[in-house]
Amino acid sequence: MTRLTRREMLAATAACAVASPAFSAAPPSLNALAKAKGMRFGSCVAWSKPGADAGSFANPNYAALIERECGILVPENEFKWQRLRPDPVKFDVTRFAAMLDYAEANRMAMRGHTLLWHKTQYLPKWLTDYDFGPSPRASAEALLSTHIRTLCRLYGDRIASFDVVNETIDEKTGLQRETALSRAFGDADAMVDLAFHTARQHAPRAELVYNDYMSWEPGNETHRAGVLRLLEGFRKRNVPVDALGVQSHIGVYGDPGRTAARQETEWRRFLDQVVGMGYRLVITEFDVNDRDLPRDPRLRDAGVAAYADAYLEIMFAYPQLKDVLVWGMCDKYGWLNGFSPRADGTVKRATPHDAQFRPKPLRDVFARRFAAAAARPG
Repeated sequence: MTRLTRREMLAATAACAVASPAFSAAPPSLNALAKAKGMRFGSCVAWSKPGADAGSFANPNYAALIERECGILVPENEFKWQRLRPDPVKFDVTRFAAMLDYAEANRMAMRGHTLLWHKTQYLPKWLTDYDFGPSPRASAEALLSTHIRTLCRLYGDRIASFDVVNETIDEKTGLQRETALSRAFGDADAMVDLAFHTARQHAPRAELVYNDYMSWEPGNETHRAGVLRLLEGFRKRNVPVDALGVQSHIGVYGDPGRTAARQETEWRRFLDQVVGMGYRLVITEFDVNDRDLPRDPRLRDAGVAAYADAYLEIMFAYPQLKDVLVWGMCDKYGWLNGFSPRADGTVKRATPHDAQFRPKPLRDVFARRFAAAAARPG
């Protein structure tokens, strides 16, 4: 277990402060630093009405931040079934189309997240209650293939990378989850295989990704093993999967002033097995949960930065990693504030910029890691 004392956190904060000029000094953007190494940096972005106080491209303050720092975006929610499919027949792409137009107008690439989030609570209610009729497998195949085919035909030439399947592995069992859709298929492997084959057929130039939240912290061994079995199965069955999306929702848990136990050796072994099968890597949803760090923002920022740096040092060592996306650029709009609030009620400091849009030590970690990274092959 790695310990981070109060003195070490303060020292890390001081070092970051020296290395971190104000934006008025016009430091290179994170995407510029990434691009110099054949990589890209980006973030999720939300939809909102113009001028709304949200982590949205329609919020001028947030838009300025992502336009300054990012080269690739991903919709936080607007490409998911719940937002696109009001019923079994209709598609409503209005909000996503606006996001994509914005990204392209600002010369940013776009990821598609996700064509199938295989988790019951994140499927639309009409799908969980769907009557698959006397031939459930044929009905399920038609429903899934129509969804993916439609979106890939619409956007396959405009989306750089699709999370084709998201979180199908149950972290407790290491097996694929069961949903109304997989029960109708009768074979979860057939379901996910169809998703990838359909995406490849209708978006032949896009990167196809399996995305999941297996982590380097203890307690994730079963989850990692299940993901490896899934990836091995894809290769054995010649399923067209290009990359593993490593969500990277990491966190400092436990006693304040001490970083969470992590399994660096086991994590490297996991990544080695993934790339050994020929998969690329994508950091798709990075943030650092500061749940158990002290209230003092200097200490929290130092703890987050130190923990992130140790993690990113490992991830950036793999030349198979090119795209790096955070799950939000500004603490004010971070999803963790609602999903995993701090006991003291303060805003989570999980992203590269604080609630006033000012860069934090975590941003400096990304800048240093991109600057130190080996150039990626073209």
